[in-house]
Amino acid sequence: MYAMRRELNQYRQAGPIAEIAVADPHRLTQMLFEGALERIAVARGAMMQGNVPLKGQKIGQAMDIINELRGSLDLERGGELAANLDALYDYMTRRLVAGNARNEPEAWEEISTLLREIKAGWDALPEQMRKAS
Repeated sequence: MYAMRRELNQYRQAGPIAEIAVADPHRLTQMLFEGALERIAVARGAMMQGNVPLKGQKIGQAMDIINELRGSLDLERGGELAANLDALYDYMTRRLVAGNARNEPEAWEEISTLLREIKAGWDALPEQMRKAS
């Protein structure tokens, strides 16, 4: 589940380089979730202020991060969980596009809620499972 090089490059634009350099794959994934959530929040603020270029830029970056999370899934070894996450990440990307085109902040709130739920599960992984990954 860790194709971290691409994800690392995605996150470099948002996170402190020092933390990235020492972060384990579990923490890098957490940082990706945080980065996607932050970009959606900034896009929402840009929409409210009528800043269309910034809104589009931040939604594009959020979609890039979600696509990197999706690309890191091991669909062969991950079984049903990986398949469900793959479908969910695909839905998130399509919903972000639609919300952007229609200026629907509720679409972005839906995706933020989904990302927070997945992140909460990821954050709750026991230390033993993190080391085994």
